[in-house]
Amino acid sequence: MNALRLGTRRSQLAMAQSRGVADRLTRLTGQPVELVEITTYGDISRESLVSIGGTGVFVSALRDALLGGEIDFAVHSLKDLPTAQPADLTLAAVPERADPRDALIARDDLDFERLAMAGRAGGPARIGTGSPRRMAQLNSWARALGREIETVPIRGNVDTRIGYVHSGELDAVVLAAAGLGRLGRSAEITEFLAPDIVLPAPGQGALAVECAASRVELAAQLAGLDDPHTRIAVAAERTLLADLEAGCSAPVGAFADLLADGQAVTELRLRGVVGTTDGSQLVQLSTTGPLPASVAEAVAMGRQLADEMLAKGAAGLMGERAS
Repeated sequence: MNALRLGTRRSQLAMAQSRGVADRLTRLTGQPVELVEITTYGDISRESLVSIGGTGVFVSALRDALLGGEIDFAVHSLKDLPTAQPADLTLAAVPERADPRDALIARDDLDFERLAMAGRAGGPARIGTGSPRRMAQLNSWARALGREIETVPIRGNVDTRIGYVHSGELDAVVLAAAGLGRLGRSAEITEFLAPDIVLPAPGQGALAVECAASRVELAAQLAGLDDPHTRIAVAAERTLLADLEAGCSAPVGAFADLLADGQAVTELRLRGVVGTTDGSQLVQLSTTGPLPASVAEAVAMGRQLADEMLAKGAAGLMGERAS
């Protein structure tokens, strides 16, 4: 039996994610899978995500390899996928989501509030992140505490980012909890940032398994990896993002969480936030409804909340960021 070729970015985190998917697919189907490492523009550029285009910079090379027949399927971090799905590719599976929260890794095992209060010699605490979304919400949180922080744009892999804290250049960094978990580094987290305070990126913690739309049999095979609840939740989040006309580099957070009545999931709560990166202005709204029976219903939920946020001035805040 020929091995399926799984395209993955070369980063340690991407490789760990892809190995997990490959192992699960082999357990489900008996089909061997080999990893094919592909370098994306987002991996080699040291520029900020905003300046190099944000959404898609980690994806386009993998998609080119799919369409060129170099690989059979690809695994992406779902939050890296552009919200518009190309007609010649299919999102064959969205596996069960890992922890969607952001996580703080700070000096001296401090949590955010103690870090913001303490500051550093000569000024406010310096917190590194490459995400305008995180900057907006962290700065807003500090303002609510009556403090200021300095958010510092950073790029690089997990080791590089955490190294800024160990060297003393930064007081803390904020990373996705799911990525740290997949790398076995959750023990370094000093605080998980609750979505009630910092909403994650749309699709954060989830993976996307993609193949060519023409590979119908392969898509059916990959569908065994799909988690329907996760697919519905991220559909609502990504529709909110799309309808706000934003990308992953914009200061937009969204999270759809499943609400259970006893053992059964009965409702979906969708929350969204848009803000200026200095945290001075936020539009934050939520909606709760019956668990959508289909992706189409989840899309409608995301669209409705986006309309409400736009009516509250969300577009103006994003425009202010870009101006």
